[in-house]
Amino acid sequence: MESFRFFDIIETVGRTPAAHWEMESMRSFTAVVEKCPDTGLFIGYIPGFPGAHSQGETLEELSENLREVTEMLLEEGEPQLDSEFVGTQTIQVAG
Repeated sequence: MESFRFFDIIETVGRTPAAHWEMESMRSFTAVVEKCPDTGLFIGYIPGFPGAHSQGETLEELSENLREVTEMLLEEGEPQLDSEFVGTQTIQVAG
């Protein structure tokens, strides 16, 4: 069974014009990432955020793809989240 990897997707809401770009506000979403055993691709989604899913050959590519899709979805308006990410648990069973 593949293990899960979690990381935050940071979305830039606004920037001010300056020599070095300064972030006015940021939003953070937690993505669930799995590696497909058939294709070797990393598959990621943001729990409870309809349409916020993507894939990539590397974790970096997946992160960029998830960031792009999340930015596009946020351009359509504030998302109505289906659920809230709470965390993970390790479950032990005999065997």
